[in-house]
Amino acid sequence: MPPVYGGNPEQFTSIRVLVPGTGTHFRSGGLNVALQTARILRQLCPTEVVTYRVRENGYLYLADLLEQEKKPGKALWLVCWGFDVPKLFRRLKGRPVIYHAHSTGYGFDIPPGLPVVSVSRNTLGYWGNRAPRNPLFLVPNALEQHWIDYGDRSFFANNSHRKCRSFDVLVQARKSSPYVLNSLVPALRQRGLSVEVQKGWTDDLVGLFNNSKVYLYDSSEYWRARGLSEGFGLPPLEAMACGCVVFSSLNNALSDFLTPGETSHQLGCGSINFDVQQIAAAVKDPQKWRGSIEAVQGILDASSEAACVSRWEYVLNQIQSGWSGWQDPSLALISSSTAMLRCRDFIQRSRVKLKKNN
Repeated sequence: MPPVYGGNPEQFTSIRVLVPGTGTHFRSGGLNVALQTARILRQLCPTEVVTYRVRENGYLYLADLLEQEKKPGKALWLVCWGFDVPKLFRRLKGRPVIYHAHSTGYGFDIPPGLPVVSVSRNTLGYWGNRAPRNPLFLVPNALEQHWIDYGDRSFFANNSHRKCRSFDVLVQARKSSPYVLNSLVPALRQRGLSVEVQKGWTDDLVGLFNNSKVYLYDSSEYWRARGLSEGFGLPPLEAMACGCVVFSSLNNALSDFLTPGETSHQLGCGSINFDVQQIAAAVKDPQKWRGSIEAVQGILDASSEAACVSRWEYVLNQIQSGWSGWQDPSLALISSSTAMLRCRDFIQRSRVKLKKNN
């Protein structure tokens, strides 16, 4: 029988979001999403952030809680940190756990009955293929409210109300491809465009985006080199919230909301000459190259924190309703492993071949 991985969440009184730490060493998009998720979940039930690699002032520590609290406990644990996930599953065995799935490609399987909450359709499809019998949910990442409140979308207004933007093109060095940094950026500068390459941390990203006409994002090679996927891709969405024309790769979850020719334009489109030509044209007339107000606003509305709260409320209600059956070894459905499926297919094809030969 499959292992039972949790208690009864009808009795849980809080949610605990696990992160390795919150200091500068762990600073990343994944950490931002985890902390934002905790803040959003607090609107639905008591929620705490728990660290598990380092102790930090102001946060609970996983090892302490596991020692102090008997199984199953009264908390629902939310696990999300890529390579640490299998180890955390083992440490939390016997307690209610859900997996908040960001990127894909880590190669691990999940226990039967354990719910997966995906942040993108790309990730949902991955687990829909790898674990089709587990409870699967979709809660796309949300833009933090300050992007909605302070992003400059005055291009929807008359020309007289639009402010001048300091940079023609904005590139963030992290995750950018060698093609963009070493070939395209020099070519754009040679064309006479002002290109800002942001390196390191900045406290006013909204201001930086608001001062840029065109935003370039090319993460495909970054993720492929690591054997992983773009879990969601917030930067192009943030750029759209600030009125930038977006040129982007279309890998993985980016294709969830980027439509070439409508809400964005492909970056690395066939040749560098074509890219330079397209970007220069967008700098010259950004209004012509931006998405329509209806398309952009529709994406921003779907990516709001209010929409995220509503989706999480549905997920928690479903977990409450289905948990006892999902965790009962006699009732829980089991997803066949890839190795088992391939072995079964090989045996079936071998039998067919033997019959033909006989």
